[in-house]
Amino acid sequence: MKSRTFTSITAVVLFAALAIPAGLAAQQPRYKLVYLDDAGGPHIAVDGNISCCGELPSIINNSGTAVGSAATSIPNPNSAVDNPYIVPNPTTIVAVAWQGPVPINLGALPGGYNSFANNISNSGLIAGISDTGDIDPRLGVVQVHPTLWVSGHPIDLGTFGGGEGYANQVNDSGQVVGYAQNRIADSYDYFGLGTQSRAFLWQYGVLKDLGTLGGNDSQAIFVNDLGQIAGVSYTTSTAVTNTGFVCTQGTFVPRQDPFFWENGKMLDMGNLGGNCAAPAGINIHGQVAGNSDLADANANPHAFLWSRESGMKDLGTLGGTFAQADALTDSGEVVGASCTQGDQACFAVLWKDGVITNLGNLPGDCGSSAYAINSQGQITGDSFNCVTGATRPFLWENGHMYGFHIVPPAGTELLYSEPASINDQGEIVGYSFLNTGYQAFLLVPCSDARTKNCEDVTANASVSTQGDPEAAAQSPATADQGNLTHRAMLALIRAQSGRRPHISSLPRKSSETIR
Repeated sequence: MKSRTFTSITAVVLFAALAIPAGLAAQQPRYKLVYLDDAGGPHIAVDGNISCCGELPSIINNSGTAVGSAATSIPNPNSAVDNPYIVPNPTTIVAVAWQGPVPINLGALPGGYNSFANNISNSGLIAGISDTGDIDPRLGVVQVHPTLWVSGHPIDLGTFGGGEGYANQVNDSGQVVGYAQNRIADSYDYFGLGTQSRAFLWQYGVLKDLGTLGGNDSQAIFVNDLGQIAGVSYTTSTAVTNTGFVCTQGTFVPRQDPFFWENGKMLDMGNLGGNCAAPAGINIHGQVAGNSDLADANANPHAFLWSRESGMKDLGTLGGTFAQADALTDSGEVVGASCTQGDQACFAVLWKDGVITNLGNLPGDCGSSAYAINSQGQITGDSFNCVTGATRPFLWENGHMYGFHIVPPAGTELLYSEPASINDQGEIVGYSFLNTGYQAFLLVPCSDARTKNCEDVTANASVSTQGDPEAAAQSPATADQGNLTHRAMLALIRAQSGRRPHISSLPRKSSETIR
């Protein structure tokens, strides 16, 4: 059961102080930390290891609404046959939306009990999954269908005859993309479900199969507001041993390329020479950022930027062998991580106009990785401590990196915190990993009209070494690699970096206040 004893909102104000001479000091951002309430369910820990639950946010839109999932106190009737897409749990796990700290339970499809929200558009449409209550005869678990929530009401988007499906993203017009199973047997489907997984576009009540690049399976991951889609597809039905890192290493599956879909046509974006490549985001101009394995089977992957006009371009590295893209803006800026010469250190990076910028790390740490960027150029991610292995969320803006002092709720122990998304107002949603489970949080700029009583609490900060990768690699803050080797750091970056789509501009509602 939960060990935190408070019932009111826990709010701690964050203040980022920059350690540079006063005459050179930039405007210091000030943030308020608001822990988002759960849905009444337990946080479960077994021998100190978290098996589930709590709150997991996915994304925040420009109206300040975050979505994700939360455990309830309601017993889960399907716990013995839970679908693995929704974490098995003795109580139900439901899709929720937070506008302020209090969650709105979005519910599940008729007959179902569990759900998860993956994405919210700036128009307030929410995409995700829900169980249906029906048992999949092939798998022996409850079926999960792609779901769209409109004004809080779930809509079953259906499948192509199979038992499972997944909605990844929805745009402002209500176009939803994801994948759904059909009934054709397939030994190499993406998710081990036994039938083909096919990319879909749902619009106007119709589920459309987008086809493939020559193989049997595909998945649509991103859609922009023009209806252009980026996803992945097998290019053949012949399996090979995957030696790279973009797809799971060592798996025996067909080759995979990213695709660009528009007006009924699927285009193969190609790759950087390896067996597997995948997108990390698409912007309003149809540019796609992503990652690809290389021709050398033992090489680390590189980040790419693709457009119809220029094709796929390797974005380059900080001198090492590794680069990873995690997010893309409408102006073509890409953020992620890359390693220095010899892969001795890895840092959050920004690619802009063909130039890679090292964003540095927080004092006492030895590396970092960027996860998300907004249209204002504000970047969020994690800074890594190579002695303890701990991670700390950061905000990077105007050439400087600011750290956040995340204080855990009363009666809990903080293991680490991770940001998930940042909107164009600079609001950051993320989660703390506690000894009692996951706890979602919201970081709100103190200049925001919704914040009150924004007291100052000092947080760590660092002067960015932008444009000087060697300075970052040799600075006192990065000199002690401690117990975290460069290989372990690469593994940490890969494990913690997820798909975090860019949020396009939309005016916020100004009347709401976080109290």
